This record gives sequence, C-alpha cells and structure tokens, in this order.
Amino acid sequence: MTTRIEARTTALMSAGERHLPGFADPVQDAQHVFRAVLGAFARPTLPQSLEPGMTDRVAPLSPGVGAVLLALCDEQTPIWLDPALSASDDVCAWLRFHTGVRLVDAPGDALFVVASSPSTVPRLGDLASGTDEEPHRSATVVIDATGARGTGDFVATGPGVNGSVSWDGAGLPSGFLVQWQENHARFPRGVDLILVADESVRALPRSIRLQGAENRSA
Repeated sequence: MTTRIEARTTALMSAGERHLPGFADPVQDAQHVFRAVLGAFARPTLPQSLEPGMTDRVAPLSPGVGAVLLALCDEQTPIWLDPALSASDDVCAWLRFHTGVRLVDAPGDALFVVASSPSTVPRLGDLASGTDEEPHRSATVVIDATGARGTGDFVATGPGVNGSVSWDGAGLPSGFLVQWQENHARFPRGVDLILVADESVRALPRSIRLQGAENRSA
C-alpha cells in the first residue's frame, strides 16, 4: 500500500511539473471567470470581459477556453473534446490534473462539449438535451471563437435581452440557425452555448430565440 501511495504521489508531482500552471491565482481567477460567464448568460449575445488569468497556454487549447473549463468543471463533469484537442496529450493531461474531469469519446455523453473552432461543433441535436423534469442534465457547448468572422445577421430576443439585440453570430458554425431554432423549440430541454474569443465571453442560452439570415459563404 505504501509503495502505491508513493508511486501515486510521484506521478502527481510529475504531472504538476508538466501541466502546471493553471490560474495565476486559483481562487480569485476562478471566481472572476465564473462571474463573467454568469454575466454572459444574464445578457445573452453581449460580450463580457473574461481576463482569463492564465499564466501559460496549453496549445491548442486557448487561454480563454481553458479558463472557462477550469472555472466550471470538476471530477463530476464528463467532457468531450474535438479531434484537435483530444489528440493533444498535453491538453488531456492538463485538464485531468487541474479539474479531474472525465473525458468521453461521444459528444452525446458529455455535459461540456468543447470545440477548438466553430467548424468542429457537433450537431446540436446529437447532444444531451436533458428532460422536461431535469433540463439541467443537458450539454453546454464551449466554442473557441477567437478571430472568428460573423456568420450572418441575427436578431436575438428572449429572457435577459432588452427588447432585441442584433448580432453577427461570430463563432457560430455553418448551418447553425436551423439547428438553433430546433433547439429553442425544445425548451426547457436543449443545449446552451458559450463562445470564447480573446478575453471576452458570450453566451447563448436555450431560452433565446434567434432569427435572421446566415451568410451564404459561412
């Protein structure tokens, strides 16, 4: 037993040397990111300052997306990573070390679905959408929208929106509008989106109605 404990301790120390750092100030930075995400859900589609607080980057995971995962996920959270992220041993080990998350192979088994670009977002209809009795058992899609271009001319309405708000949809995948309208129609079931770009975060909760037109080239 002692030998196994010593081996485990050595492995954790080695992992820490390889995969630290995370947040520069774990408590303060996690609270700041959590508040930013809450603010984004309270004001759908409007950017909120993120200030990730990351002391280093674990490529290809962006600092912003990494910060959101550190703040929101723990050992109870099954996560799906897109192929670019899941192929990185450093990203997988870093997430496991800092959060204890369980990485899953199928996006439909995940509570957090993480895409390193809009083009790798799975179809929303294939993701966990919860039930009418337990709508919280649904997926949240986290998209790295850094440098993403607008995908259309959209108008968002619903809870948290003061009347309506126009949005270019930067960070959304191609063919998203129909998927979102189907997702919205399932309310209170359905998935939510978090879009992280540079040092800002936006949210698109399932309660929001999105109308408009997508760019043909998107």
